[in-house]
Amino acid sequence: MRLFLLTALTMVAFAANSVLNRLAVAGAGMDPALFGTVRLLSGALMLAGLCLLRSGSLRFGGPGRVAGVLALLLYMYAFSGAYLALDAGLGALILFGTVQVTMFAGGLSGGERPPPRRWIGAALAFAGLAWLLWPGAGAEVSTGHGLLMAAAGLGWGIYSLAGRGAGDPLQGTAANFILAAPLGLLIGLALPGTGAMGAAGLVLAVLSGAVTSGLGYALWYSVLPRLPASVAAVAQLTVPPIAIAGGALLLGEVPSPAFLTASAVVLGGVALSVLPLGRR
Repeated sequence: MRLFLLTALTMVAFAANSVLNRLAVAGAGMDPALFGTVRLLSGALMLAGLCLLRSGSLRFGGPGRVAGVLALLLYMYAFSGAYLALDAGLGALILFGTVQVTMFAGGLSGGERPPPRRWIGAALAFAGLAWLLWPGAGAEVSTGHGLLMAAAGLGWGIYSLAGRGAGDPLQGTAANFILAAPLGLLIGLALPGTGAMGAAGLVLAVLSGAVTSGLGYALWYSVLPRLPASVAAVAQLTVPPIAIAGGALLLGEVPSPAFLTASAVVLGGVALSVLPLGRR
């Protein structure tokens, strides 16, 4: 029961990033670039503190570090900007689906030979995303902001691929956040925007960086070794529905029937791709 509750709490934290971002930039009027910068800095401080408390040191080397830092920056700022127009659940779905398609493509380029059902699952997920983002489709989506969230998903997918060989995921994540923070400050200043940052937006950005990102990642890495791969995959399938529920409860966002249908296509494709279907 304890493992189940910790896993559920982690998925809620991941989904909360979408809700907090949407609340800050669309509700509190915070500049998206500033939100991304504050989130990045808060996450870096939290993860650095966790690593120092656990092992007394920080390690910045390791394979894929440059790719990880650049991909993290792409994810952070594209994610923040996309929520100017996207609902929380819609953004989470586009992000999640794009991450899965990116990792599938990354596996192919690395020499993996997936079975037919994974090809079918990836094709379904991609088709659902294309339906969501296609101009004039049934699901009403700002195409520009939808593509921005797809870019965020591409960044997180590359980030995940770059970190697959990390011996200590928490140390690797902390290193990526800390190394990305100075570049993030420059990006936040260079990107066009309103420069608005009220007290409410600042609190939401710090919560997203330090709590639902920093502590959320640390909690995920602590429970992941105790979860079978299939359970971990199922758990991550719950993130978009949780974000949809959070958006409905906290932001009054009502998903359309077309969006729910496209969501089922994307999540069904991902489930077909990642879940084991054979008998034990």
